[in-house]
Amino acid sequence: MGRIYGTDGVRGIANTEISCTLAMNIGRAAAMVLAEQIGRMPTVLVGKDTRISSDMLEAAIVAGLCSVGADVIQGGVLPTPAVAYLVSKEYADGGIMLSASHNPYEFNGIKTFGPAGYKFTDAEEFEVEEIVLDKVKPYLIRSGWELGRIKKIDNLVSAYVDHLVSTAEGDLSGLKIALDCSNGSACATAKTLFERLGAEADIIAC
Repeated sequence: MGRIYGTDGVRGIANTEISCTLAMNIGRAAAMVLAEQIGRMPTVLVGKDTRISSDMLEAAIVAGLCSVGADVIQGGVLPTPAVAYLVSKEYADGGIMLSASHNPYEFNGIKTFGPAGYKFTDAEEFEVEEIVLDKVKPYLIRSGWELGRIKKIDNLVSAYVDHLVSTAEGDLSGLKIALDCSNGSACATAKTLFERLGAEADIIAC
């Protein structure tokens, strides 16, 4: 395990172990690592879960990305696999997901994805840690027209739901099902997905 990254991204209590400054610097460093791979500043898709702290950390991550010249697509609330899928389909050059998965609500996490939609390799995570902790290279300082810009794409959720529907065999026509989304990121996709598959879906904790 690394000094910032653990077994599945960066995790910790939001605003103490994962501060806004740390989140901003991870955004900067991740953009720089991606830029080395693709030969230009990347466009990065940022998704988040429903935790109270996700808005705060999203603002910090986005600020870090834009400050070094990376463009940002704000995906809003998305399941983690949606970020990976959408990056792999070339909606963006890389991705960042803000989520601590099953951890209690006071925690949050940062997961970084490369151009193919896979999580950063150990070597790439080590590069981020070297930039953030060891200052092996300075953060790029952009200004004027070189600053990154923020944009939104309206069909991100529907594109991911279309993909999920395409993988299902048969349908759920005639079934009435109850879905407990546990206030998680699947609240963005669950009802639409199961209704597209033919079920009558009652949703709770969404």
